[in-house]
Amino acid sequence: MHFDITTAIGMLGGVFYLASHYMKDMVPLRVLALASSALLLLFSVLHTHFDVAEFILLPEFILNAILLPINAKRLVEILRLTKQIEQATVESPVTEWLLPHMHLRKHKAGEVLFRKGDVADKIVYVASGTLKLQGIDHVIGPGELIGEIGLFSAEKVRTMTVLCETDCELYQMTDEQIYRLYYQNPKLGFFFMRLIVERLLRDVKRGAIK
Repeated sequence: MHFDITTAIGMLGGVFYLASHYMKDMVPLRVLALASSALLLLFSVLHTHFDVAEFILLPEFILNAILLPINAKRLVEILRLTKQIEQATVESPVTEWLLPHMHLRKHKAGEVLFRKGDVADKIVYVASGTLKLQGIDHVIGPGELIGEIGLFSAEKVRTMTVLCETDCELYQMTDEQIYRLYYQNPKLGFFFMRLIVERLLRDVKRGAIK
């Protein structure tokens, strides 16, 4: 095999690709995957001697042309999340860093958000409107979170029925999204611990642990 700069670029791209599969941290994983795609794209171009009609039809060129923007997007998301967490302090509201990763859902008055015994698979932030906790005289208003304790409990079930007292705009995040964010940056664990402790303290003060 003739070894030249083109071959070296292709081999280096392959090495980076393999190395990315051994990374446990998400940032170096995405950086290596991104570098691998860039090098393998360059290899395809050099290997075909800049013949556009030829290299754009190569399966490896097409694959890496797709992977490059995907890995770049994921890397930017991870770095943005990391920056948000690093800028957060003990006094920072939990929703300050959590809300940008949640999805808006609109609900009508009287609609049941979840029932007692349902699987706890999401947390909810109230942007507008109020939620009613059935069985106790308490409502959840704008700026409050609900559902985090059930999400992290061993049983993962709802212990109360919650319905929309008015039309509501609610931001939601599933357990899958939370686990993915935590995997990307384990510092999230500290903030989720704060979130649960804050909720427990509020519940203790009003004498109704949910």
